[in-house]
Amino acid sequence: MEKKYFLFIAGFLFFLNVFAWQEVFVLSSPKYLQVDFLDVGQGDSIFIETPGGHRILIDGGPDSTVLEKLDALLPFWDRTLDVVILTHPERDHMMGVLNVLQRYRVDYFLWTGVVKNDAENKKLAELAALTSKTTKVIIASPGQEIRAGNVLINTLFPLEKLEGKELKNTSNDTCIVSKVIFGKSSFLFACDISSAAEKKLVASEDDLQANVLKVAHHGSKYSTSDLFLSAVEPEYAVIEVGKNSYGHPTSEVLNRLEKFGIKVFRTDKDGDVEFVSDGNSIKLLK
Repeated sequence: MEKKYFLFIAGFLFFLNVFAWQEVFVLSSPKYLQVDFLDVGQGDSIFIETPGGHRILIDGGPDSTVLEKLDALLPFWDRTLDVVILTHPERDHMMGVLNVLQRYRVDYFLWTGVVKNDAENKKLAELAALTSKTTKVIIASPGQEIRAGNVLINTLFPLEKLEGKELKNTSNDTCIVSKVIFGKSSFLFACDISSAAEKKLVASEDDLQANVLKVAHHGSKYSTSDLFLSAVEPEYAVIEVGKNSYGHPTSEVLNRLEKFGIKVFRTDKDGDVEFVSDGNSIKLLK
């Protein structure tokens, strides 16, 4: 009798233990959108993880620093990314992407497809060909949408398809502007567009409003116009910038951001800048 009673109690406690672990698993499952603006020096790189566990990388910075950042963010055994977006094939955005494509399995690679005749872009073409069996290449087009569970990524710019076009200036007004939306929270990534492109975006009548703005072109004075800031109305702005000889970020941009009452973060001073959102509000973690 006592043995049966002991076995019953042991079984009951085991059941409670299993139930408790199940509860811990459910409670610890991803519920938040995480957006990390990575400090990669004078360049752009943003890592996004959705509530459903999808991993998205926008640009890779000017060198292999992005690999160290990803190592810190991801489990050491996991070398997979769902989407890599290359906003434009310039060194300060692209070089880290070349490293990522060699080290990680990428399901989708999104870029403009513009043609540029230099060593780096030839390397990009070679990597795209090598990974074509495992990676689907998507060419950016206006109005394009990517859904990652309950997170939506809208391509707002360029306003035309650029695949196969050889352009003199690929660093500014040919780059991909994306808006990430999760519930009532949104992030606008303005890559390197100039005030002229900003004007076109505002005239396009797309919804540009966002809680967080990735400031264009590292804080160049030729971007982040009053017109654009009035349309976006961000609460936070992040400037991805490192040591440089261009004067980035310029006093003109910093003054405009201050005039609009926007809280500004800079990767050269603040390091990695991380936000999380539950779909209703955004919280700054670092």
